[in-house]
Amino acid sequence: MKKGFRTLDLTLVGMFAALMAVGANITSWAPFLEVAGVPLSMQPFFCILAGLLLGSRLGALSMFVYALVGIAGAPVFAQFSGGIGVIFGSTGGFIISYIATAYVVGKLVELKKQPNLVTFFTASFVGIALIYLIGTTYMWLALNVWLGTPMSYSAAWIVMAWFMVKDVIFTVAGATIAPRIYSAVQKATGLGRPKAA
Repeated sequence: MKKGFRTLDLTLVGMFAALMAVGANITSWAPFLEVAGVPLSMQPFFCILAGLLLGSRLGALSMFVYALVGIAGAPVFAQFSGGIGVIFGSTGGFIISYIATAYVVGKLVELKKQPNLVTFFTASFVGIALIYLIGTTYMWLALNVWLGTPMSYSAAWIVMAWFMVKDVIFTVAGATIAPRIYSAVQKATGLGRPKAA
């Protein structure tokens, strides 16, 4: 039987939704984090970390809340933008991908009774691959179908390669620190993983 949400659960969901908003605009507060014109967004990092630490249910919910707040008009997307129009823009697929990614990453961790470093690395890299697969494919579709800016699928991946390099680095960093944070969160909050029936 599925348990309801505790106050602590909702607090953690809200915290990661807020981290996503910060991660989307981190170069606004720290311009030096822009390399070769590529802003070092922390969103993939926080999205994957949400799945690793909160599990599939709360991780996905935190990403859903973030997306919903942005769609409602709050300036939480990149460049302090908001509104439904962002979802239909070229980067809208990445926002959608965060929900699926947090869920899948969380599920991969939950499959292990005692997740180890290999588990966290595997889940993290599946997560970053999923973000780019969904996000880049959506970008290609948006540009070619409704934004009227034709681009080949291979060209879309070439464009995203600049961002991929920094996200792989952040993914390695997140997977490395996650086991220790995961243990601390489990002990401090009692945030349990679903038990087998």
